[in-house]
Amino acid sequence: MARLKELYEKEIKKKLLTELGYKNINQVPKLEKIVINVGLGEATQNIKLIDKSVEEIKAITGQKPVVTKAKKAISNFKLRKGLPIGVMVTLRRERMYEFLERFLTVALPRVRDFKGISSKSFDGRGNYTLGIKEQLIFPEIDYDKVEKIKGMNITFTTSAKNDEEAKALLKAFGFPFRD
Repeated sequence: MARLKELYEKEIKKKLLTELGYKNINQVPKLEKIVINVGLGEATQNIKLIDKSVEEIKAITGQKPVVTKAKKAISNFKLRKGLPIGVMVTLRRERMYEFLERFLTVALPRVRDFKGISSKSFDGRGNYTLGIKEQLIFPEIDYDKVEKIKGMNITFTTSAKNDEEAKALLKAFGFPFRD
């Protein structure tokens, strides 16, 4: 079992129960899924970027991502409906906790000039989205094999009813918010 899942079950749940003033342990918010999305607008010119991105995300998460396609045509971007323009993966259960642990302990400390993550990226419904400028912060990515530096969006979906509960949950997991 992943270390963070064990930590959640044994310590974080009890701590949040008292902190948020709930009466039932099942009311305590939990992490439901992590969605990683890489948008590749340049893939309209170079289709090999999609394959490379699929391999990188697979190495980072341990799960094969889905190729996302354009929903409608936009002539200014030379985009036709159905063209592949990104990759995404949804992590749940064990893989989610394993990724979260690697992300918090290994990847985030490797970000240059890191001062903590913004606490303004909550959506109002208890979900948190974080943008990363380069995939090189993950140790699974071989620097020499990278053709193009790509960013990604990572969304942490929780069962929290509001942003304050979600922030308390993520803070308990060890998210380094700058306040």
